[in-house]
Amino acid sequence: DLKKGYIPFMIVLGVSCFVLMIQPHLSATIIVFAIGFSMMFVGGLNSKHLIVTVLIGVPLVILGVMALKAMGNDYFDARILSFMDPEAEIRGATFQTYQSLVTIGSGGLFGLGFGNSRQKYSYLPESQNDFIFPIICEELGFVGAVLVILLFVILIWRGFYIAIKARDKFGMMLAFGITFQMGLQALLNIAVVTNAVPNTGIALPFFSYGGTALVMQLGEMGILLSVSRKAALK
Repeated sequence: DLKKGYIPFMIVLGVSCFVLMIQPHLSATIIVFAIGFSMMFVGGLNSKHLIVTVLIGVPLVILGVMALKAMGNDYFDARILSFMDPEAEIRGATFQTYQSLVTIGSGGLFGLGFGNSRQKYSYLPESQNDFIFPIICEELGFVGAVLVILLFVILIWRGFYIAIKARDKFGMMLAFGITFQMGLQALLNIAVVTNAVPNTGIALPFFSYGGTALVMQLGEMGILLSVSRKAALK
């Protein structure tokens, strides 16, 4: 419904994303907006409202970025630079992206062995957190990296399957939202560390360091299993 559903929801979502953007926290902004928008879409968003959202949302995002730049914030410029040319300032703005690519490449096919990473010793910043995947590539190689990606693919496929087979719409949306969050977070993290997208700083679910995050993620998996328990699975 336009007045009772769409407009109030978009106001809350827009304000939340705006607060995150001015921090600035680009990755959280992308994830919160994507989750909110996808949940609204799955819940039955009118196609006309979707078109209006895109037509209004894209210019607002551009204006927001331009406003931050006008205030002297070079947050976005530094990330675009590291994305376009990781070797542009390897002792400055592009240091982390450059070291991430070096770490991934040094692993080869089978890696250096579990625990034998060299780059994690003060070469690659945040190697225990946002950039844990390059360390996996270095220690376990291409084979280990593919295995980790495959585990996420299976998790996402199973989560969406549970959502489709859920007993009611609430269970379906709950399972979809949790699965979408995990999948998007993993996709963004791996895309960032491989320089497929600009550096946004996002943790890899279940792998990155952080006790609180791990507890929350395991709790979400418990909720997903609860939906699965009552779903019509074969």
